[in-house]
Amino acid sequence: MLETINIKTPPKESLVEITSQVRDLVEKSGVQEGMCVVYVPHTTAGLTINSFMDEATSNDIRGELRRLVPTRVDFEHIYDTPADAAGHIKSTLVGISLALIITGGNLLMGGSQGIHFCEFDGPRSRKVHVRIMEEK
Repeated sequence: MLETINIKTPPKESLVEITSQVRDLVEKSGVQEGMCVVYVPHTTAGLTINSFMDEATSNDIRGELRRLVPTRVDFEHIYDTPADAAGHIKSTLVGISLALIITGGNLLMGGSQGIHFCEFDGPRSRKVHVRIMEEK
């Protein structure tokens, strides 16, 4: 089963929690044991799993990524804007896919873990593809 989650992101950088949407798709699938692959087909976005319990976590992640890869004008590959070039590098560091275990009809995740869509060059209309596969 392949499903798509559509996201409209705010300006600049953001982390958008999508855990409930992914969980809803797993429940809808009826799969009891299997895998859930979450994939972002964008070069200035990514996916991560981290705490959803404290908004400061999201702020710290964005801040540290900005510190590691600041938006600047001396990138060699500025296609659109300096933020676009920095977004490419941040996407590479964070990654664009997650593989999650489904057991007992639920995602196997820690109690404070959440799935976050990472926007590095918003505002944009984005897609997140979710493939749910049943164990045979």
